Amino acid sequence: MTTTTVTLVRLKLALLRNGLRGSTGRRAAYIATLVVVLLVAALQLIGLIALRGSTHAVTLCVILTAVLALGWAVMPLFFPSGDETLDPTRLLMLPLRPRPLVRGLLIASLVGIGPLFTLCLAVGAVIALAHGAAAYAVAVLAVALTLLTCVALARAVAAANIRLLTSRKGRDLAVLSGLVIAVGAQVVNFGAQKLGSSGGLGALDPAGDVLAWIPPASAIGAVDAVSHGSYGVAAARLVLCAAALAGLLYAWQRALTRLMTSPDGSTLQAAEPTRRRRTSRGPRLLPDGRTGTVMERALRYVWRDPKTKAAWVTSLAIGLIVPVFNALQGTGSIYFACFAAGMLGIQMYNQFGQDTSAFWMVAMTISSPHDAYVELRGRALALLTITLPYATLVTVVTTAMLGDWRALPEVLGLSFALLGAMLATGAWSSARFPYSIPQEGYKNVAPGQAGLAWISIFGGMVAAALLCAPVIAVAIWLHVSGAESATWLLLPVGAAYGAGITVAGLRLAAPRTAARLPEILAAVSKG
Repeated sequence: MTTTTVTLVRLKLALLRNGLRGSTGRRAAYIATLVVVLLVAALQLIGLIALRGSTHAVTLCVILTAVLALGWAVMPLFFPSGDETLDPTRLLMLPLRPRPLVRGLLIASLVGIGPLFTLCLAVGAVIALAHGAAAYAVAVLAVALTLLTCVALARAVAAANIRLLTSRKGRDLAVLSGLVIAVGAQVVNFGAQKLGSSGGLGALDPAGDVLAWIPPASAIGAVDAVSHGSYGVAAARLVLCAAALAGLLYAWQRALTRLMTSPDGSTLQAAEPTRRRRTSRGPRLLPDGRTGTVMERALRYVWRDPKTKAAWVTSLAIGLIVPVFNALQGTGSIYFACFAAGMLGIQMYNQFGQDTSAFWMVAMTISSPHDAYVELRGRALALLTITLPYATLVTVVTTAMLGDWRALPEVLGLSFALLGAMLATGAWSSARFPYSIPQEGYKNVAPGQAGLAWISIFGGMVAAALLCAPVIAVAIWLHVSGAESATWLLLPVGAAYGAGITVAGLRLAAPRTAARLPEILAAVSKG
């Protein structure tokens, strides 16, 4: 290896070593992640080897390789800070040319947990498919091509989008990682059930035949082709994978050249003439006074603050995914639509934590329980502007999928009652159990405050369920007594009960908020 390559490999090892020296928590997290990944990789390797001789082994191996490559492609987009070496701009000031830099970074990228996991999958796949000396010879080349293609894919994507990923919009893109994970888990669950009901892995054979020609899965498919004597097909698949690797390396090199020769965002911004900002605004939709100001501030947090946006996106996605996917699977109930109201109601908890140390500006404007009540009311109204129509939409969609329109008023009433109960308990727990949300990293609770978070959220959820007991009891009584034709009354009853319990909760929480302003400020300023 050249001096540049050796230096970059040593730099990657030094980054890993120094990162483990940073803190005990980070060291423990890395070791735990390493142990889990090694365990999963070992089980995966054993499982793939056990498939040797199976009819559908090639289908499973090819699909797993394609899914793994997709993970390598999206990883830099959703986790831009997961690997510091993904940012090539850190090396732009060094006297390096793009070609040796690409070569060195490619070799250095093979150091880490991700490449080790990929190597185990590729080795297990080729062992499961290889039969004969020629197949084993091709298997060695296939493993190398698969690993290098996955790594080059991640590097090319990161280099092409590094300007975006290092900006605020790029960091906001990481918010979607929770959505991707939630949707992916449900898709996997739904797909597994469909496979179980349609005769197993045989239903995936057409997809496997197509993916066997798409790099890097084509390299794994070449091993199977050699095992069956199709040497021409195997050569074509290997050539496709090698061509894809060469194309990725070329695109990566072009992106590095562009980064090294083009001005960055700060230079472009400084060179642009100063533009006057538009001062005209359209008609104001929010109410006047403190209530409208508080609502606007809360809505701006939802749109601009990464942690708040992440929580909202996850809640919106899961609130829709759970009832909809259960309805698609044929095992759902219309009452699952209440899950959306529950997930969105959680956003009322720890309202002051999202302010962090800036809460002192809010505290300076609160001099009485009435001021605290208006503050909490504005935050609750801001939350309702999103949660109320969304919970209604989820309920209508779930009802349409299940075809049970008679139960729509009943479920809407239960959803409104649950949402009101969670707003009430959320306001009270925000004043009684506030905790800080760190602005940096992925933790949503400051060290030492995990107990407060658990008490605030789960204690509040239990209390909200108990507060909904009267409406739930009325619904059960109507069904047991045979008066199902009157269940539509639960819509106005649930809406009125939810509104009443919300106002009562806000009024109970307001005096406690006004009395505990110093304690709240100290609690939310630890992040």
